[in-house]
Amino acid sequence: MKILIVDDEEMIRGVLREYIEFEGNEAFEASDGMEAVNLCRENDYDLLLMDVMMPHLDGFSAVKEIKKTKDIPVIMLSARGEEYDKLFAFELGVDDYVTKPFSPKELMARINAVTKRRQSKPSGNEILKFEGLEIDMAGRNVFVDGVKAELTPKEYELLFYLVRNKGIALTREKLLYDVWGFDFYGDDRTVDTHIKMLRGNLKDYRKFIVTLRGLGYKFEE
Repeated sequence: MKILIVDDEEMIRGVLREYIEFEGNEAFEASDGMEAVNLCRENDYDLLLMDVMMPHLDGFSAVKEIKKTKDIPVIMLSARGEEYDKLFAFELGVDDYVTKPFSPKELMARINAVTKRRQSKPSGNEILKFEGLEIDMAGRNVFVDGVKAELTPKEYELLFYLVRNKGIALTREKLLYDVWGFDFYGDDRTVDTHIKMLRGNLKDYRKFIVTLRGLGYKFEE
């Protein structure tokens, strides 16, 4: 796997490169967002590790530019853990958001989880309908009253999982483990943030995602 590390701190790039290569992957480096954009134009990568605060072009702007032409999985790295920062990142289509300081082992677990989730594809041509909500499992499309909803990859995976487990109470921990692919390293707020985004995109049909106080969520007609 080819991984591009984008961070303006040389020491951090060096540590991450060591762990990435130890796991049998290829590591490449960029010291700012603009360099990352240019490298992605010229090369193909399997995953990006993108810092947020960098000179010349910040991580958010770099991801937005890269996503215009290439659908590359992205894990954001940031010392800023505020919810609005995470929400903005997820709206850009980022796969995960890791708050500094973090351990390289934790980051590798998240990289493996993102890769695993990206490689899994739904089979068949099943189309599910719930009133005006239509979900095309194979095509990974969601329609709200006939209009295609613009969901991030993670929002789609979350909705897909909730629907597949319709009527079943799902804890935040289980959602983290099954949808994100990790449990110990997860943050309950990650689930809540994505549920909030997903509900916003489903509009009137947000009613199907029921909150279970103190537990989690379930999809219920």
